[in-house]
Amino acid sequence: MNKIIILAAGKGSRMKSDLPKVLFPINGRPMIKYLLDSVFSSQIDSFPIVVVSPENKDIIKENIDEYPVNFAVQPEPLGTGHAVLSAKDLIPNDSDNVLVLYGDQPFISQKSIKKILENHESQVSMMTVKLSDFAEWRKNFFHWGRIIRENNEIKEIIEFKDASDKIKEIKEVNPAVFCFNKDWLIKNIENLKNNNNQKEYYLTDLIKMAFEQNVKIKPLFIDAREAIGVNSPEELDIARNLIS
Repeated sequence: MNKIIILAAGKGSRMKSDLPKVLFPINGRPMIKYLLDSVFSSQIDSFPIVVVSPENKDIIKENIDEYPVNFAVQPEPLGTGHAVLSAKDLIPNDSDNVLVLYGDQPFISQKSIKKILENHESQVSMMTVKLSDFAEWRKNFFHWGRIIRENNEIKEIIEFKDASDKIKEIKEVNPAVFCFNKDWLIKNIENLKNNNNQKEYYLTDLIKMAFEQNVKIKPLFIDAREAIGVNSPEELDIARNLIS
């Protein structure tokens, strides 16, 4: 059994609106519905977990009530690692793997969702995006975490707000879609620390932990258009143009 967790607790403060970010419309539909369509088309998990905040739970539930999902509540906005930890009790004990997705990445396809699990061989797999530059619509990716490699193996992810100018020049970025062996995830996620500029528990720090444990992190390269996310009104306009 494989479990899917969709992170949707973001308040959308950069969107300059009280509407939860995942409910902003693309072609008249809340963006999270595009991702949910891919999730259910993949037939990986018939009852995925959606992580919400106490403030946005009711409105998200109302807007996606046609989808059979479980809701987990992240009580405080303490980062993506803490969000996944908030869903821990809803992950069945007999789960083999846990796939983490984001509700503000509407174009992740059912093909890629299936492929990352099909290619999953060890404790950790992840999607990555390689860019030629950060010009035009690709500027959406400039504030994403950078993937650090050592001897061509993925070593860690450095979030943009913690990155030096040299690190920001790296053009392999992290779409933050991960597949974890369930037992490995449960064992390690509670060891995350918040010693970063945001004082948050980053899910991405599990990548560095895996590397230090000599766990080979298997990448799945996906097209930048598929990985594009939405964090501002400008980025929403870019996403809308890409789908039209």
